[in-house]
Amino acid sequence: MRAFLILVVVTVNAAIAGYLLVEVPSPNRAATLQTNLYFYADGSPLAQEGQVNRESVPLARVPLHVRRAVLAAEDRDFYSSGSVDVRGMARGAWRTVTGKGVQSGSTITQQFVKNYYLDQEQTFARKAKELVIAMKLGRTESKDAILQGYLNTSFFGRNAYGIEAAAQAYYGKSADRLTVAEGAYLAALLNAPSMYDVVTHPEHEGRALARWRYVLDGMVQQGWLDPAERAATVFPAPRPPRPPADLAGQRGYLVEAVREHLITTGIVDEARLAAGGWRIVTTIRRDRQEELVRAVDTEIVSALDYRRPQDRFVRVGCVSMDPATGEVVALYGGYDFTRQYVSNATRHDFQVGSVFKPFVLAAALSPGALTTGGEPIGPDTIYDGTSGRPVVASGGLVGYAPGNEDGIDYGPVSVRTATAKSVNSVYAQMAADVGLTQVVSTAVALGLPAGTPGLVPAPAIALGAAQPSVLELTGAYATLAHHGVRVEPTLVRSIDHDGAAIGLPARDGAQVIPRAAADTVTEVLVGAVENGTGREAKSTVRPVAGKTGTAEDDRAAWFAGYTPELATVVAVLGQDPVSGTQQSLHGALGQARVDGGGYPARVWAAYTAAVLRGKEPEGFVLQLR
Repeated sequence: MRAFLILVVVTVNAAIAGYLLVEVPSPNRAATLQTNLYFYADGSPLAQEGQVNRESVPLARVPLHVRRAVLAAEDRDFYSSGSVDVRGMARGAWRTVTGKGVQSGSTITQQFVKNYYLDQEQTFARKAKELVIAMKLGRTESKDAILQGYLNTSFFGRNAYGIEAAAQAYYGKSADRLTVAEGAYLAALLNAPSMYDVVTHPEHEGRALARWRYVLDGMVQQGWLDPAERAATVFPAPRPPRPPADLAGQRGYLVEAVREHLITTGIVDEARLAAGGWRIVTTIRRDRQEELVRAVDTEIVSALDYRRPQDRFVRVGCVSMDPATGEVVALYGGYDFTRQYVSNATRHDFQVGSVFKPFVLAAALSPGALTTGGEPIGPDTIYDGTSGRPVVASGGLVGYAPGNEDGIDYGPVSVRTATAKSVNSVYAQMAADVGLTQVVSTAVALGLPAGTPGLVPAPAIALGAAQPSVLELTGAYATLAHHGVRVEPTLVRSIDHDGAAIGLPARDGAQVIPRAAADTVTEVLVGAVENGTGREAKSTVRPVAGKTGTAEDDRAAWFAGYTPELATVVAVLGQDPVSGTQQSLHGALGQARVDGGGYPARVWAAYTAAVLRGKEPEGFVLQLR
């Protein structure tokens, strides 16, 4: 008991001392934010970004319904509760200590203190200062003054600080003209600005809408919004962002990819990155980046003729990676970041088609996988390649009978040939034999995120219903090239803030599938290039493993392949530039069809040949079972 009393006395005295000693500091440098500098891997300049977009406004110019939307999103008891939330901070501290991520649990007063007086670091020292300063502000400043400060300093994404800049960035209007629906969306953005931007990240639209509805429902619960008005409220789609001119061409796509990598991997949070002062050396090799752009320009852009309506739908995304290190050495996001802001290299909304089949094969080659006849599956296992043949599972027919391309019946055919010819009926049956759940888990082990749209244990998984990004697919193929050792893609070689280096996550790969399984997939994919749909990639005069893919209704065409030194994926996508809807590529580029074995394979071959020219060809070192 005595020890407990001593502990209480010490704690109370420390708290009193902290309250007395910690002064409310001058505003932090958020008012004079710096730019971020990006460099190629060789240290040459790539881009800079971070011009501040901020305009402070008095609280009276922010409509009451917008203020209430922010309160519903962030702190519903703001006007009736204290300036700190000790329980919320304890929860956040526990999550930080246990490695479960960042969760502030902070009141609006605490968040304003962090935005205006401190920095975004998640440390106990900063949290302690935040607590003390928030308590002092709560005693000296009115609630309205604190809310005004919070609204003018919060980060909303698109480099917009404060509600006025956010209103202009997302809706092209002043804050005093925001509707209830628009105010609720801007309030929703405070929780995760990049994730909830439905224009730049359409794949996150469901989460953004859920957060927007949460804000509106909170307003109803608090008595701030009539239920009938809530029921009639329609989501207010924001306008496209306006990228700065100095991020034209590929620079903007590269910067956005690096920013997203830094944020999603937890190296730097979004608000700290936006605050500026970072020097980032990327993994992008300038020579390879230039060759990738040249390959796309030569093979595709030069063939576009906008007198053909279908050519206006053509979009291109590419990523090239070193399979030994996971370093992304080149990335092509689109024709020009200032004209087409959604990167085709990182989007997650197009099906990959048959480039998914190697993951089915990898699952089938792992120990324990058997045909319905009880035989181990290998490259020479014979399947029935009849088009439209119903898939047979252990419980009988599953009611799934996919056709082969052009309805071709192959009859008895080996797995090797079925891969080269991309025989759907064989792969649908093989996936059922292995187990759809096992197919999904193998794809995730190789590198596709578990939350990839369409990556679910359904029959269509074998034919490429999943929608990973080009970047993520490249990482999974790089893992195959790396003999089944997991390759973690990275876009950053080093990063420092005001001269202080920041540590990067460890990238020690694990053996995620047996080497024999990965190497056998490689051997089969070499045959797919030599004798199958990937023949256009043979022009590199090097050993090449690859697979073509075409999405449903020919809305996307893919070629994914690798040499021992380089893994590269090329996608040609169909999208209406006005409506944003996916469109078929039939008739585009003067072709009846655009498939993975055509333009994507030719871009892949031209790029790979150029960057490896003069290097002694390496052969695959395979350990087959």
